[in-house]
Amino acid sequence: MSLRVLVAPDKFKGTLTAQQAAGAIVNGWWAARPQDEMEMLPMSDGGDGFGEIIANLLEATEQTTATVDAANRPVGGKWWWHADTKTAIIEAAQIVGLAMLPPGRFHPFELDTRGLAAVIRSAVAAGAQTVLIGIGGSATNDGGFGVASALGWRFFDDRDQPIDKWVKLSKLTRWLPPLEPILGVEFIVAVDVENPLLGLNGCTRVYGPQKGLIMQQAPIAEAALEKLAAKAQEQFGYDISTDAGCGAAGGLGFGLRVFLGARLGSGFDIFANHAKLDTKLAQADLVLTGEGAIDRQSLMGKGTGRLAQRCRLHQKRCVGFAGSVEGAAQTQTSDRLFYAAYGITPTMTSLVEAKKNAMVWLEKLANKIATDYDWS
Repeated sequence: MSLRVLVAPDKFKGTLTAQQAAGAIVNGWWAARPQDEMEMLPMSDGGDGFGEIIANLLEATEQTTATVDAANRPVGGKWWWHADTKTAIIEAAQIVGLAMLPPGRFHPFELDTRGLAAVIRSAVAAGAQTVLIGIGGSATNDGGFGVASALGWRFFDDRDQPIDKWVKLSKLTRWLPPLEPILGVEFIVAVDVENPLLGLNGCTRVYGPQKGLIMQQAPIAEAALEKLAAKAQEQFGYDISTDAGCGAAGGLGFGLRVFLGARLGSGFDIFANHAKLDTKLAQADLVLTGEGAIDRQSLMGKGTGRLAQRCRLHQKRCVGFAGSVEGAAQTQTSDRLFYAAYGITPTMTSLVEAKKNAMVWLEKLANKIATDYDWS
């Protein structure tokens, strides 16, 4: 019996793009079940790869703007333009992304988001009415201070001197808006997490360590962001920093919300809307997804988990492939989010080998699962 199979993985971070992962799964599956009809739909929930995936769905054209990365090094900032709808698509990871920096060379206190400003200005100059920004994967923890400063916002300390680095925001007493603000443009920010700006679940304590911040330095970072949040509350009348997604990308979600009036939205939902995901799920017999690790984060709202939830609504089987699978996601029972989930490690090979030849092992895993089980 042939099946209509939708293959919709996210990236395998650090090893495979979503497109590469989809290709590996299709090749492995088809080698065992050539009769099946396969459709590839690489996905992103707002992090690395978001720009290219949404651009492909919209058939937007690639653009490049001279700017700087998170460490203020010159870089060609990639973005995409869809002229028919006057929509610009920006991916923060392509400009101020953590993956763009050599490991361990730069500390988060030295990094900021100012490089995004030149790309935003290019999009506005092109005539954008809507600017869609995926912000996951950033190297920064600056609360959007860098991009705001580069767009003309001015920040002053307790001596009424200009503040030039985000860690000095602990002395913030006032800010002034740009002399030439951006008007008449809708900014939509795709976030891949729901964290607030501050606290135990905030950007500094949850994501700071993976960017090189040690916990002894967390109070310094949080003091800066706390002052930024307090000034925003004074201006807007409520604590914006507690909004879901404000802690995304080191507080960039908060910064774009405050300084550009952006609307924050689920990156997965934005992808699903542009991809017409519900229509594709209704037509599929089986859905194959995947990411580097299927774990508690997957079960609590990351892209693969959200896809599995949609599959449940459509009463479709959703099978997950990953480099590794946490026990809670693996069991094939009715109360699990995934119909089943399978990992390359530790049963097939070592973690080192899996990362070194990720495409080969993902293809082998898909072939094994297609061969070993009756999917009819």
